[in-house]
Amino acid sequence: MNALTRTDLNLPGQVSVYHGKVRDVYNINDDLMVMVATDRISAFDVILPKGIPYKGQVLNQIAANFLDATADIVPNWKLATPDPMVTVGLKAEGFRVEMIIRGYLTGSAWREYKNGCRELCGVKLPEGMRENQRFPSPIITPTTKAEEGHDENISREEIIAQGIVSKEDYEVMEQYTRALFQRGTEIAAQKGLILVDTKYEFGKRDGKVILIDEIHTPDSSRYFYADGYEEKFEAGEPQRQLSKEFVRQWLIEHNFMNQPGQTMPEITDEYAQSVSERYIELYEHIVGEKFEPAATEGDIQERIERNVTQWLQNR
Repeated sequence: MNALTRTDLNLPGQVSVYHGKVRDVYNINDDLMVMVATDRISAFDVILPKGIPYKGQVLNQIAANFLDATADIVPNWKLATPDPMVTVGLKAEGFRVEMIIRGYLTGSAWREYKNGCRELCGVKLPEGMRENQRFPSPIITPTTKAEEGHDENISREEIIAQGIVSKEDYEVMEQYTRALFQRGTEIAAQKGLILVDTKYEFGKRDGKVILIDEIHTPDSSRYFYADGYEEKFEAGEPQRQLSKEFVRQWLIEHNFMNQPGQTMPEITDEYAQSVSERYIELYEHIVGEKFEPAATEGDIQERIERNVTQWLQNR
């Protein structure tokens, strides 16, 4: 059970480091970003107390795979993956908006719809829809990126009116979001999956809008199995999902949703191992290849520092 839950790298040209919920991001000479996908796992805005072996490798390699598979339609930040848990790319000024796109009425959108909401982020929703029903065409429901606490829903009009993103840049982000979702949908279909909803983040570098961060991973996206979707939908049954929703459900069953007075349940080695196996299953379904685990004997951080340093010095 060797999992990487924190890094403290010392890299050539390192200016600063940001420790996020899952990723540690190193700024190199204010020009490059070294993004380490750790084995931390978060749910309900809290980091669970135990790491999940191979989770970081799974996320990093899925994201790298999809960044390569979409580079012909949208420019992105990725330059290289010098380690199974690391992507190095171009530093960009990130927009304070996450572009969420939904092909189906599920999750938080369904919860709001069920409570009578018929407009989400300025988008009008049809009457008479049911849970997990496909939208006539995908809808974009952006959120603001909060410094602290939860991200907030916001409309296209509010984003532009408040000057969070210029009209020109927002239109580019919108166009890229639809193109990425279309490509992601096509790739998922080849694997017998449905890309249900996902989020994208964009930044600006040298006056150009580029895609940044991860894409189409089980942490940022929801997938259904295509086989059986129609039957389950018609019967009003829950869909078979590929996402980290199973971790949230486990926490809910153990009376934890990060509410006041609630205690985090114990994460045993056995449970962490079972989550690891689920993430590997996600990888093999989404990428369509057998997962090759990286060596975890010895110090994982040492391996990462050595591999990234070598890449930076040879660049």
